[in-house]
Amino acid sequence: MIPPGKEPSTNGSCSRVCLTPTRNEAWIMKPFLAATKSWADKIVVADQGSTDGTLELARSTPGVEAVINDSSTFDEVHRQRLLLNTARRIPGKRILIALDADEALSANARQSREWDQIAEARPGTVLRFRWVNILPGFKRAWIPPTPLHCGLVDDGTEHGGKPIHNPRVPWPTGAPVLDLQEIVVLHFQYVVWERVFSKQRWYQVWEYLNNPQQTPLQIFRQYHHMFGSWDASEIHDVQPDWLEGYDRVGVDYRSLACEPVTWWDREMVRLLNEHGPERFRKLAIWDADWNALARRLGVKGRDLTDPRSAGEKAIHSLLRNSQGQRSTWWVRLFERFLRRTAW
Repeated sequence: MIPPGKEPSTNGSCSRVCLTPTRNEAWIMKPFLAATKSWADKIVVADQGSTDGTLELARSTPGVEAVINDSSTFDEVHRQRLLLNTARRIPGKRILIALDADEALSANARQSREWDQIAEARPGTVLRFRWVNILPGFKRAWIPPTPLHCGLVDDGTEHGGKPIHNPRVPWPTGAPVLDLQEIVVLHFQYVVWERVFSKQRWYQVWEYLNNPQQTPLQIFRQYHHMFGSWDASEIHDVQPDWLEGYDRVGVDYRSLACEPVTWWDREMVRLLNEHGPERFRKLAIWDADWNALARRLGVKGRDLTDPRSAGEKAIHSLLRNSQGQRSTWWVRLFERFLRRTAW
């Protein structure tokens, strides 16, 4: 970890560029920028309508180029192309690493031998990192077996894909892959559980409205993966060198807290008023009091009371309790029944 105020500089051979989309990330933006400035020559932020000071903070930070994502919808392809096109104005060899604001490269990055391996990789090389999902307490982490494809030694490949859960950077056909082991991507989403629940509720509604082929059962399983689905072999100790460098220079990830109302919850109130609660009765989004939140936001409209029947509530409870037992015969039978009854 380099000392505060000593920003990295290019050696004439390559520029390391961080690509980050934002929308109301003030809860974590300061540590994100401080951590990223320790290794990135340039941080490109594409902000979509933040109202909490995220954009202003990015613009006032040296080494950050903030651009406006003016899309009226959630569209990952559009924002990723915006980030890429902005980064590609930087001349010379570019190493692109795409991180969300709630992520950081581990603090050991610049001391690792892998740092030089990345710099020496030829254009078109895809960079994959272990995705370390820090759990509350900062002692344990969920690390899924599939590494995160979020880096590219840029070769100008165009980017396409789908509007949600899209790869962050292009994967050129036949590209070599560099799998990093010592340098990891730290993900801080799970240290603030109430924010996770807020995000996952919104994702469920987005999928239901935009991907009609997705059934309520499929949506539930996808967005409740944190309830019993993680194999014990995927839970690991947090290695000291992943965070010690940040702790030492006061980059504070340990005091993160959820904002009083997230932008996802604001959007949920809007969508529930627009479409009506009945449309979403088979989605597990009713652990929030939407009427109380609407009153808090000063939003007048429909009655947003939970429309589920007792049977639907029981199904959601069974789905949650069986999330980690999907290979058992009774859960397979239960899911078969749900599919046959339009779930």
